[in-house]
Amino acid sequence: MNIILASASPRRRELMNLITEDFTAVSTDADETLPENIAPEEASEYLAKIKAECALRNTDDKSAIIIGCDTTVICDNHILGKPKNSGQCRAFLELLSGRTHKVVTGCAISSGAKMRSFSVVTDVTFRHLSDEDINDYISTDEPYDKAGGYAVQGKGALLIEKIDGDFFNVVGLPVSKLNIELKKFINTL
Repeated sequence: MNIILASASPRRRELMNLITEDFTAVSTDADETLPENIAPEEASEYLAKIKAECALRNTDDKSAIIIGCDTTVICDNHILGKPKNSGQCRAFLELLSGRTHKVVTGCAISSGAKMRSFSVVTDVTFRHLSDEDINDYISTDEPYDKAGGYAVQGKGALLIEKIDGDFFNVVGLPVSKLNIELKKFINTL
């Protein structure tokens, strides 16, 4: 069985190894433009489907099982993407400081014309951050390729007061739920 993880993320690849070591990871060049009317909580699952479809189009093995994933950070009903620069990263961290926000990871599992998708939501609460906390963090390279401008599995852990839900979801792959859904999907093939 050929399993393809449609992700360039080294973190997702590492976490996928907890489910199976028998997979291939591929980068996709999917158009990640969101429809204007999409609810922020639905964006990750929408993009996961787009990534899975893109990977399926680009593989020669049309019977492969494709897994697409996308993670969003949502605060005040707005998606906080990957910060473009230190100013935007600072703005994200100031917004998140002392507050709880949602991290949503959408996953899509597909093979041929069949697709199953789901989302997992985790609440993350930041402690109150001082200017020094923010300056120290944005001076690292860590936040700039992460949704919301922080990495829970790195120095970003120092910013977090508590996590309510799946820790691995915040890293970018809801390992337990994906494992369950992947087994169900395989059993229906």
